[in-house]
Amino acid sequence: MIALSVNLNKIALIRNSRDTTNPDIPLHAQMCIDAGADGITVHPRPDQRHIRARDCFDLAAMLQVEFNIEGNPMTGPRKSERAGVEDYPGFMELVREIRPAQCTLVPDSDGQLTSDHGFDLRRDGDRVAPLVQELQALGIRTSLFMDPDPEQIRLAAQTGTDRIELYTESYARACKLGTGVEAAFQQFADAAEIATDEGLGINAGHDLDLQNLPRFATLTGLLEVSIGHHLTVDAIRMGLAATVAAYQRALGKH
Repeated sequence: MIALSVNLNKIALIRNSRDTTNPDIPLHAQMCIDAGADGITVHPRPDQRHIRARDCFDLAAMLQVEFNIEGNPMTGPRKSERAGVEDYPGFMELVREIRPAQCTLVPDSDGQLTSDHGFDLRRDGDRVAPLVQELQALGIRTSLFMDPDPEQIRLAAQTGTDRIELYTESYARACKLGTGVEAAFQQFADAAEIATDEGLGINAGHDLDLQNLPRFATLTGLLEVSIGHHLTVDAIRMGLAATVAAYQRALGKH
């Protein structure tokens, strides 16, 4: 069965729009779990504009499901510019201390609104591979955020990573436009076949929603999807528990 990991970044973004602790991040994590979520994902960025470093520790202390922390492993410590918010310790330092079940490495920069491309391992493979090995030595399953590019996926396997997370924006865009959907899906099917042949587990995420997820969930070898933005938007309309249940049904669970 494909695991649903709920990304809480947008819940934290709502909280951060005011000087408040509401919505409470661990509480909403527990609401997702009670509704059937298989895991929780966060992507703490150094500007702490949504999930903050403190949230990661709070979640680690209470979660009884898999915890996935995403981020750029090259990001070092930063001073917080917001009163009452602790400094950002650096991504790898955060993960070393928390030791989540899974760490997804993402090559995003500070200025990006959201993650919008996978690793170029022709350029960065020599830097990424030692980080993968370090995380695995800590007992953390590793995943690399990747475009559905056959050459790059083969290079990902050479780093020793356990999994890749396929960046699914091109598939989601085709679904939204209503054109080229099968061609887009086939690109991911081909990428998944190569990943499986290389011994890699397959995760996926970005702009997956209740409309496009059922088709994508037929992807051979898919182990996990991480969904945040659209799930949060749907929760405004449907309620959080009903939305988590709807996404599980979209994955073929009843």
